[in-house]
Amino acid sequence: MSKRFSEFGKPSSANLRKLHELLLKNDNRVCADCGAPDPKWASANIGVFLCTKCSSIHRSLGPEISKVMSVTLDPWDDDDIDSMVEVGGNSSANSIYEAFLPKGVSKPKPNASNEERTNFIRSKYELQEFLKPSLRIVSSKSSFKSCDSRKDLDIVFDSRSSRKEPSGDKIIGTLKVKVVKGTDLAVRDMLSSDPYVILTLGDQKVKTTVIKSNLNPVWNEELRISVPHRYRPLKLQVFDHDLFSADDIMGEAEIDLQPLLTAAMAFGDPQFLGDMQIGKWLKSSDNALIKDSIINVVDGKVKQEVSLKLQNVECGQIELELEWVPINE
Repeated sequence: MSKRFSEFGKPSSANLRKLHELLLKNDNRVCADCGAPDPKWASANIGVFLCTKCSSIHRSLGPEISKVMSVTLDPWDDDDIDSMVEVGGNSSANSIYEAFLPKGVSKPKPNASNEERTNFIRSKYELQEFLKPSLRIVSSKSSFKSCDSRKDLDIVFDSRSSRKEPSGDKIIGTLKVKVVKGTDLAVRDMLSSDPYVILTLGDQKVKTTVIKSNLNPVWNEELRISVPHRYRPLKLQVFDHDLFSADDIMGEAEIDLQPLLTAAMAFGDPQFLGDMQIGKWLKSSDNALIKDSIINVVDGKVKQEVSLKLQNVECGQIELELEWVPINE
């Protein structure tokens, strides 16, 4: 196995040893979901080893939920191995994802039907039905839609924070979003643009100040938005401010909040934790990430750095820093 890893992914020798030691643990010698022996697959971001049948179900969930890799054939890198080692293997992951397995619900056996296997795996990872109740977060993913200039901008709040509770849904915390900077933004005036950023979550909208005549603006501006229990992806839009005509769109992107919120709630109060990585939002063809987005505990706060390539536009990137502040009940 070491030879295969070195040949394809070329991770460090130290990480190879860590992964080999992890594979030798008794609980990792069977599938995390059905108990089938000698698993040949793994979910790198969840941190479990899987049989072929269960891995195909995981793959159908998409890489945002489960990044499926062959333990012998795929090109692993240090980040993938670090994620596996950090979780600790099947027992550690199952202690979270199966913490509250309801009575009458049992794990599928190695010879289970595809329907039984699919129902269990979706309930366990996608719907998170077996997590501790306080950790269950529902994220409604929506398709990415282009927005016309100035559409719905009449309800943008002038203040730098929004605390409106959407449709009576319970607020679970506040998301602080530091809009750091833009790079190589699109030209919408003669030679430049006057960009500003709008963030939207449900019926809440917040915006940055306008920076005049700058395609590489630095905002370093913090916006705040309330997050309900049933949240959607955070939508980001960049506009060019015009005095005498409608503001022009300069690109857009969506930020999936589930990796941040799930990691934060799973690890508890960050004030009792040292600085450490607790999660990751993986770059994929389905999102606007430029690179994997790491979730860390820094000085007792849960933070995430996000680098986005703007969509539906010829060029442009945006850098953000997110911080999660839960409501203490």
